[in-house]
Amino acid sequence: MNSYLYRILKKSRILPQKWFVRLHYSYQTGKTLNLEDPREFSEKIQWLKIYYKPPILTRLVDKYEVRSYVSERVGEKYLNQLYGVYERPGDIDFSGLPGRFVLKATHGYDMNLVVRDKGKLDVARTEEITKKWLAINHYYHAGMEWAYKDVRPRLIAERFMEEKGREDISDYKFFCFDGVPRFLQMDLDRGHDHSVRYYDLQWERLPFVLKGDPRAEGDIARPENFGEMVDVVRKLSAGFPFVRVDLYNLEGKIIFGEMTFYPGDGRAQLEPERYNTILGDYIKLPQVPKGKKFITRQ
Repeated sequence: MNSYLYRILKKSRILPQKWFVRLHYSYQTGKTLNLEDPREFSEKIQWLKIYYKPPILTRLVDKYEVRSYVSERVGEKYLNQLYGVYERPGDIDFSGLPGRFVLKATHGYDMNLVVRDKGKLDVARTEEITKKWLAINHYYHAGMEWAYKDVRPRLIAERFMEEKGREDISDYKFFCFDGVPRFLQMDLDRGHDHSVRYYDLQWERLPFVLKGDPRAEGDIARPENFGEMVDVVRKLSAGFPFVRVDLYNLEGKIIFGEMTFYPGDGRAQLEPERYNTILGDYIKLPQVPKGKKFITRQ
């Protein structure tokens, strides 16, 4: 399929989710999606998009609503400070916000504005950008990731976080299977010299990378409170066949980032190739109830 036809179909919203997901996956990866007997990690993520639809997922991908879930499961101390939640850009009182903060959309990803100096902020331009964010439905904008379909579009302002000795904070992304974290992806310096490393829970470096990415040189020291991080993600991920739980660790203080059920839209491919199946084996797909089209209970 050529890119022009693909874009037309994606924008038209006429294809049922199952058909579009097959088409989208093939177009993005060059592989045929096997939904009848999925084996690879990315294939199983696509299966979960289509067949795993407990309503709680919508709450957990919502960057505002998930806060109450985190508070219930592990406590408020793991939440970043919230300054406000807004229905529309015009509701934001910029004068009441501190000199540095982060503005985010609640209903998707890659919609973040880091404000390091409010005095230099172009408010009119910010309102224009955030208005565009609120017009996006990520279910249709990306790969029909079901959990985002009915998230209420809003904006939140949070405390600006920083990590001593780094321009950008490090991100610890735990891949969890039925409540068991198996490994993590560590992202460093995302803003200017991004590098990624994968570790198991014994902090041993893992031998795979995302396809096309170079293997990052050098290792990073394991946080002293790594055991606490693992305990947090266990509690947050319990009850789901797969979820990625992201945390920050700032001078020993653990801060929740987000929960992601379809990392990389379920399109990412690994090198060496065999790890696509090795990681896929970690996901034990639940059974769709007899007479039902998909799963609605966690």
